[in-house]
Amino acid sequence: MTTHRNGTGKASTAVAVVADVLAAILALWILMYLLSANPDNDLVQVVRESARWLAGWSHDLFTFDAAWARVVAGYGLAAVVYLLVGHIAADRIRRL
Repeated sequence: MTTHRNGTGKASTAVAVVADVLAAILALWILMYLLSANPDNDLVQVVRESARWLAGWSHDLFTFDAAWARVVAGYGLAAVVYLLVGHIAADRIRRL
């Protein structure tokens, strides 16, 4: 029984960490966008493309006039969903 609990604890931690990393990538892109990071920089390109893929369903969900508001709302929504779903799933796994 102890081994089973230890395994579910590790699995729930892994799920929570993955959710946190995905949300961090999205938050990093929001920050880079707001700070006008150099779009020709390799790191900025990787973060932008990763965030675009992660927020594929929400990046153009809102139609605010200001571009910064669309970025914050669209990518921010995706980050919040990843955090909520990831941590709820981790909690359920932990309870097994």
